[in-house]
Amino acid sequence: MERDPKGSVAALRRGVDLGMTHIDTAEMYGAGRVEEIVGEAIRGLRDRVFLASKVLPSNASYDGTIAACERSLKRLGTDRLDLYLLHWAGSHPLEETIRAFEALKKAGLIRHYGVSNFDGGELDRAVSLGRVACDQVLYHLRERTIERGLAGRDVPIVAYSPLGGEGGFSTSPVLDQIARTKGATPRQIALAFLTRRAFAIVKSASTSHVEENAALPELSEAEAAAVDQAFPAGPWKGLATL
Repeated sequence: MERDPKGSVAALRRGVDLGMTHIDTAEMYGAGRVEEIVGEAIRGLRDRVFLASKVLPSNASYDGTIAACERSLKRLGTDRLDLYLLHWAGSHPLEETIRAFEALKKAGLIRHYGVSNFDGGELDRAVSLGRVACDQVLYHLRERTIERGLAGRDVPIVAYSPLGGEGGFSTSPVLDQIARTKGATPRQIALAFLTRRAFAIVKSASTSHVEENAALPELSEAEAAAVDQAFPAGPWKGLATL
C-alpha cells in the first residue's frame, strides 16, 4: 500500500462506495505509514467506515497500549477506533493489555477490542479477562484448520489473507467450474465460500480488485459442499500465521 499511496487511497474510497466499510490496518504496517494512507482515504468518510487497527505486542503494556493507540489515532486523523486488536500474544501480561483496552473504551477512544493470531488456549484466556470482540487469524481455502482449533467458541472470526498466504491465490477445477456457472471469477467463489463462515478482510490496492471483491455471488448448498470437499479443513495442526 505504501508503495502506491494514491492508488491505495482510490481503492479504499471505491470500496467504501461499494459498501466494503471494514477497513483494517496496524501500527506495524509500513511503520505507521499505512495508517497515514488510510487516514487520507477516510477523510470525510469517517462515519461510513468501521475502522480497525492493532497494537504491537512489544508496545502492549498498560501505558504502552494507551500511547500506541493515541499515536494510531493521530496518524489516522480520527478521534476513535471502532476496533483495536492486540496483533499477537507477546511478553507483556495480557491482563495489562486488556486493562488498557478497557480504559481506552471508557475514554471513548475505542469502541471494541479483540485479538489477532490467538490460538484456542490464548483466546480462552483473553475471553476470561474481557469482552473480546473477535480473533483475526489467517484463514483461506488451503488453510482451514482454524475451523477445528477455534471451533465451539462464541467469538467471531475475522479472516486475513482470505485469498491465500504468501503463495497467493491459486484456483482449482472446482472453483473454475463454479465460476463459469456463476459468471464469476474463481477468486469470487473462494471468497463467497469463506464469508459463509467468517468475516473477511481482503488486501486490495487496486480499484479493479475492490470491485471484484464487492460483487460476490451467492453459492448454493451443493456448490458450497463441492468447494468444501475440494478443500477439506483437515485436522488441527496449530495456528498458522504469515
